[in-house]
Amino acid sequence: MNWNAINFDWNQARSFLATAEEGSFSAAARVLGQTQPTVGRQVAALEQALGVTLFERVGKSLNLTTAGAELLVHASEMANVANRISLTATSQSQAIEGQVRITASDVMSAYQLPPILKQIRLAAPRLEIDVVAANDIRDIQRREADIAIRHVRPTQPDLIAKLVAEATAHFYAAPSYLEQVGRPRNEEEIAKLDFVGFGDIDTMIGFLNPAGIEVTRKNFRIGSQSGIVSWELVRQGFGISVMSDDVAALTPGVERVLPEREPFKFPIWLATHSELQTARRIRLVFDQLADHLGSRTNY
Repeated sequence: MNWNAINFDWNQARSFLATAEEGSFSAAARVLGQTQPTVGRQVAALEQALGVTLFERVGKSLNLTTAGAELLVHASEMANVANRISLTATSQSQAIEGQVRITASDVMSAYQLPPILKQIRLAAPRLEIDVVAANDIRDIQRREADIAIRHVRPTQPDLIAKLVAEATAHFYAAPSYLEQVGRPRNEEEIAKLDFVGFGDIDTMIGFLNPAGIEVTRKNFRIGSQSGIVSWELVRQGFGISVMSDDVAALTPGVERVLPEREPFKFPIWLATHSELQTARRIRLVFDQLADHLGSRTNY
C-alpha cells in the first residue's frame, strides 16, 4: 500500500458525497449535522488535495463535473465499505445473533435477496437467516415471518410498515420467441401474442386491461403459481410477461418488449411487528433491507 498517495481524509470525501447526493452544500450540511461553510470548506479541501474541480455552479445549483462524476463512484464505494465496517463492529460488540425469518415472493427471494443477504452476513455473521419464499402473504402477527417484503401496504394492526422503494417493470420475452412472432410495435400488437401466466390469470388480466393491453384468457396458454417457474418459461421462449426491471437485469436471455413504453411502477414495503423491531437482530436486518432495496431501485 502506497500510503503517501492517499492525500485526503474521509471527512472531505464524506462532504463531497453528501453534496453530490443532496445537490447543495446547505442540504448536505443538514444531513451531516454540520454547517454549510464547514461542508464547503471540506469539499474545497478535497478539490485542492486532488487537484481537480468537482462541482460547477449553474445558477443556484451545483452540477458535478466530469471528474466529479468519476470520483463519485469511488466515494460511494468508500461509504459502503465504511458502513459495513461500522455495522460489523456493532454486531460483534452487541453479539447480534439468533434467527430472523424473512418472507418475500419466490422471484425476489431467488434473484434480489441473495446479494443483500451477503451484506447482512458480513455485518452480523452470527445471525441465522431463514428465507420464506412465498407468493401468498404470510402472517407476521402469528410469527410466520419476522420481516415481510410486500408490494401492497400492510394494514394489520400492530405492524410497522416502511415504504422503501418504488420499483419499475416492463414487458419481457426471449429473443427467440420475438423472432418467431415478430416484435410488437404497440399495445394492440402485443395483445395478440402469447402471455405466460404468473399466478391467477384473472388477476393478471385485471392488471393489464386497464393499462391498455386488451388480453383475454386465450392469451394465457401456459403459466404457473410459481413465479420462478413462470419466469423461466418466459426465458425459454413460451411468451411475454411483465417483470421487475431489476430481476430482468439479472436474467440472461430476455429482451425488453416495447422498450419506449412507460414502465409499470409498484411499491416495495417492509413490514415487521412493532414488538419485534426493538430486537437488535430484527432492527439490523430491517434497516439493511431498507437501505439495499432502496438503493437498487428507482425511488
